[in-house]
Amino acid sequence: MTGQEKIDYLIESLGAIKNRVTDNGYNTVGAVGYAALGGVVVDDAFDDGLITQTELDAYLEAHDLVVNHDYETATTAQQLFTQEYTAAMNDLDEAIDVLADASAEILTATGIMEIAATADTSPEQTALQGMMATDEYSIDQAEVDAYNQAVAQVENYAQQAGAFMAAANNTELTASIDSYATQNNFVVGSYTAITYTQSIDEFVINWDTDGFGSGWQGYLEDDMKTAADIYAAGEYVEEYGTMPN
Repeated sequence: MTGQEKIDYLIESLGAIKNRVTDNGYNTVGAVGYAALGGVVVDDAFDDGLITQTELDAYLEAHDLVVNHDYETATTAQQLFTQEYTAAMNDLDEAIDVLADASAEILTATGIMEIAATADTSPEQTALQGMMATDEYSIDQAEVDAYNQAVAQVENYAQQAGAFMAAANNTELTASIDSYATQNNFVVGSYTAITYTQSIDEFVINWDTDGFGSGWQGYLEDDMKTAADIYAAGEYVEEYGTMPN
């Protein structure tokens, strides 16, 4: 049984137990309602809500199979890239949170533009000066540095995540890596480092500690997205709530 088949088995066993609990929820509501009206629930009416021993045994077996399976060591290049994609997406989520905070600080300060645009009297201009003297409505070097760094981090992790996902879906690339691993008699998932350099479209994977890496170049040329592409996609998502086809 493969790792995925074990997970499927777990889902199936949990589904059976969940259905029992859901059915019992309906039974409970109905029984309470009838009790209030003088309805007498017959013996064993709640049997469909009982979790059977067979269902529990199936779950316990599936639980042990999943818990004891080695999911960390990838056996194929596709698994390797998928794992790296997941890690990059986790980093991207954190980077987005940092960027959101940094953006909020900058945008709060830029909010003074509207007040400045209408400050055409001495009192209004004096009030504007007072606002500009506060930290909330001013922008300093540290805030700009934090914002720019956050932007760079989002770009980096988005680039890495996209590259790993594209690689996982590139059968020519994964087949090449799998063949290389087989020929050299090692497990794909025993790699010690992996890098992707977008400017030359190259993955470098290390399977040892001597610093030597094997490279695969030019596989993602059709997957590249320009600044115009991502901006247009962002506008589309803002308007329609989904990525363009």
